[in-house]
This record gives sequence, structure tokens and C-alpha cells, in this order.
Amino acid sequence: MPESRLLPVPDGLDGLRLDVALSRLTGLSRTAAADLIDSGGVTVDGADAPRSTRVQHGELLEVTMPETGREAPPMAVDGLTVLYDDADLLVVDKPVGVAAHPSPGWHGPTVTQGLAAMGYQLASGGPAERQGIVHRLDAGTTGAMVVAKSERAYSALKRAFKERTVDKRYSALVQGHPDPTRGTIDAPIDRHPGSDYKFAVVGGGRPSVTHYETTEAFRAATLLDVHLETGRTHQIRVHMAALRHPCVGDLTYGGDPTLAARLGLTRQWLHARELAFEHPGTGEELRVVSPYPQDLQHALDVLAAEG
Repeated sequence: MPESRLLPVPDGLDGLRLDVALSRLTGLSRTAAADLIDSGGVTVDGADAPRSTRVQHGELLEVTMPETGREAPPMAVDGLTVLYDDADLLVVDKPVGVAAHPSPGWHGPTVTQGLAAMGYQLASGGPAERQGIVHRLDAGTTGAMVVAKSERAYSALKRAFKERTVDKRYSALVQGHPDPTRGTIDAPIDRHPGSDYKFAVVGGGRPSVTHYETTEAFRAATLLDVHLETGRTHQIRVHMAALRHPCVGDLTYGGDPTLAARLGLTRQWLHARELAFEHPGTGEELRVVSPYPQDLQHALDVLAAEG
């Protein structure tokens, strides 16, 4: 049955559009939130309201949540492997084309389904379709992703990501040669004003900070080591596009399709290479590294051969 939730509007969302506030409160995409509002699934202080309504601190949203695949059966996921596993948590190596968990509009494989098929029991915290999930990677981004198995791990890891104590390191192959070769991008991100499925650097958006450093320069592209302070959706892709050095293969954010084809890429060259955090059980640092998948390594090999 659909789940009904009562969600008070916090001070931090005061003045936002209803669809934006609902997206922030529930984790739904803005498109899914807008569809839910349009279908009559949301009231504000007991009254229907259009998606453009500006919410106010203290108002109460009653939301009839859509059924988002919580009954999705276990399903083996090709390429999903486990890099680390203990009683509290596991770190998976997420392959391309796999989402973290079921969500409205996504009909492909998910990490949660894959782990269920492998026999894992995840922490029960959070919505049913997202149990154990404490952070996410885009479906088109590969690499290390931690998942909670115990309740203490779920709480501790959610807090660690919120407080930005998790060390998240990415490798990104970008077009051209960023100047300077190392730097910090401090630019707010929000929904793209003209394309709901994209994000952009927008005045008044959510604070977003990305540090980058050149690892290797090729003739047509540069391999960067990227460290995230914040974890906004598409953050690296948006920030690099704003510098006019989009990730190679990222056609959504201005990547050159000719270069992508030459390198054999069908998605953005972006990989969550390393995660480090305080283990919720032992208190010691746990650092896990994910190797480059075959398609990304092939692109690097082609660039190296070109000199």
C-alpha cells in the first residue's frame, strides 16, 4: 500500500517551491515530486496546492508516497562485486548502468537488488526501498560505495556523510587542460533553470565545494584527482562543465561526442576511486580503493598511445 507521511517544513526550506521542497524532504527527483503534486498526492496544511507554491516554515505537508519498487525482487547484477565486508558494513564496486536503489522512473538494476540476490541482509533504517543506503553514485558513475548492514553502522555513516568526515576521492578525465592545474571550485549548485533533469551552477543554490589536482595530462584531455567536500547530485560533472572542461564522454554537460567515440566511451569518464571513513565498530580508519573498470582504462590506454 502507498505510504502516507507528515512532513513539517523546516526553516532551511522556507520560501522554496513546493516541488523543490518535497524533493529535498523525500529524496524524490524534482520531476517525480512535481508529478506527485500534480496527481493530488500532496497537501499543504490540509489543502491542495500547485507545484509553484512557496512553502513556509512550519507548514505541514501530507504526502502519499508513490510505491517506488520496494517490492522489487532480488536480482543478480552483472559486475557488482564486494570490495570489503564485515558484520557492520560492506563496500561494493558499483558497475556502470546500476542505480543505488529503486526509485520512480528507474527501471534498471540496483545495488540493493543485487546485494539481496547475493544473500546480504542490510540495515533496516531509512525507507524500505533504500535500506542500508547511506550515499549514492549516479547510475553512469562507477566505483566504491559503502552500504550499512547494522543499525549502528547506518546511523554512524549517515552522520559521517552529513558532517563531511568521509574522504571521497574520485578520478575524472576531463576535456582539455584546466588552468590552474590544481584548484578549488566553490560554486553553488541547483536544478538547471531550463532543464529539469540537469543541474547547474546557480546563484542561491546549495553550497558545493570541489578540489581537483592534475594527475596526468594527455594531448586532448587531463586526468584529475578530485576530492569532494560536499556531495551534491552531479557535482563533479557540473563543476567541471562550469570550468569549460566537462568530463570526457559526458554529453549531458557538454562533452564532445567525437572524442568519446574515439575513446570507446558510452558514458562520462568518472570513477569513485577511494572511500575512507572511521569504522563505526572499531573506530579505526577504513580505506577502500576501487580499480578502474575496463572501459575507463581502455580510454586512458588510447590517450597514452596517442602521445
